[in-house]
Amino acid sequence: MKQPVSDNHNAEEPVVYIIDDDQSLREAIEDLLNSVGQQAQSFASVQAFLDTERHDAPACLVLDIRMPGMSGLDFHREMDKWDVQLPVIFITGHGDIPMSVRAMKQGAVEFLTKPFREQDLLDAIHQAIELDRKNRIARNSLKALKDHYAGLSDGERDVVTHVVAGLLNKQIAAELGISEITVKVRRAQAMRKMQAASLPELVRMMQQLQES
Repeated sequence: MKQPVSDNHNAEEPVVYIIDDDQSLREAIEDLLNSVGQQAQSFASVQAFLDTERHDAPACLVLDIRMPGMSGLDFHREMDKWDVQLPVIFITGHGDIPMSVRAMKQGAVEFLTKPFREQDLLDAIHQAIELDRKNRIARNSLKALKDHYAGLSDGERDVVTHVVAGLLNKQIAAELGISEITVKVRRAQAMRKMQAASLPELVRMMQQLQES
């Protein structure tokens, strides 16, 4: 499995990945996107996409729902397995209501039936790219939070756990068998390392880590 990579591609310049076994449609979508200044890469199959290194940039997938080999619908369901975290726009020439409902329940941004209006596709891509921008910010924020927490000592983590549980310094000292001064020092160090400006912020950070 290929991981996203950084290269001379502008990290802020989004990319649309097109996966469809219909070459003429792939080329038509690429031409449409290029005409509005949007970067695009197309693939004839899911496997071809997985075998290609991806840009570290906001992106989305325009995905045919039915293809030889792994179908778009199956791939969408198993994207986490391949560490692909991209918003998906489904396109199909064989769409039906149950399939559309299933795709949307799996989190698809849009479901377009061929032939679709060019503007409908462009609007869906814009929505998907903006969603990925937000998702990337959230993932980067969570990663930074995990890195900060990993930098805490065992003693600092013990104190933070009790602080978040609502215990006072005196109670924490008694629970851990340390002095109240030590509790205050470890608490201050933990807040500095976590970059928490206040106790409520530290509590929110710990809740975010527990939910991740």
